[in-house]
Amino acid sequence: MPKIELPLPELGVIAATRGMLGAGIGLLAAGHMSERTRNMAGRTLFAIGALSTIPLVVDVLSRRR
Repeated sequence: MPKIELPLPELGVIAATRGMLGAGIGLLAAGHMSERTRNMAGRTLFAIGALSTIPLVVDVLSRRR
């Protein structure tokens, strides 16, 4: 398996985006908020997590060379 070196701040950003994505999915599946609030928060966190992952994946994959 190839090894990729990542600076600690970049690893933190990757972890944070994964956390936002997971929190968004969790809110979409939860039942403790009003449906409207839950859907707005869940979709927002999901979108931020998913969209912010794309440039990070491109950066990490470009380092594999």
